[in-house]
Amino acid sequence: MSHTHPLKRLARLCSVIGGVVMVALMLMTCYSVVGRNFFERALIGDFELTAISCGLAIAFFMPLCQIERGNIIVDFFTAGRSRRFNHRLDRFGDVLMAAIFALLAWRTAVAAVNAKANMGTSMLLGFPDWIVLAGMAIPFAVTSFIACFQAVERFQASEPEA
Repeated sequence: MSHTHPLKRLARLCSVIGGVVMVALMLMTCYSVVGRNFFERALIGDFELTAISCGLAIAFFMPLCQIERGNIIVDFFTAGRSRRFNHRLDRFGDVLMAAIFALLAWRTAVAAVNAKANMGTSMLLGFPDWIVLAGMAIPFAVTSFIACFQAVERFQASEPEA
């Protein structure tokens, strides 16, 4: 897939968003640590914000991980197999990743709708849960679409010789 492919650009945009979230988390953590240790002023809810931010950032890093095929592959059982077998196994893996991330996107979106309807909030800050869940559903859906695209791409490619 070329560097100018729209899915690659979208995946990179998602990773930039994840990076911005992580930088904001780092700055908030520095502020909290300095405030707590030097000025005896703690940032209320810093642990809560850390948990929320990490989950959101990880979700936004997933599209780039998928498009770069950066997931961990354990080839202990497949190293001695034929290229054709591994190609078929990779196609199955792409379909499975598309299904898993579609399920994650769907269930996270449903959780967001339920959290909004129930006015669910975080414990200390009262931050609305649905915002984070909706934010996570979007990159999960993008990751699913990328994996689906990759599966179709592999099905259209000719299988390698033995």
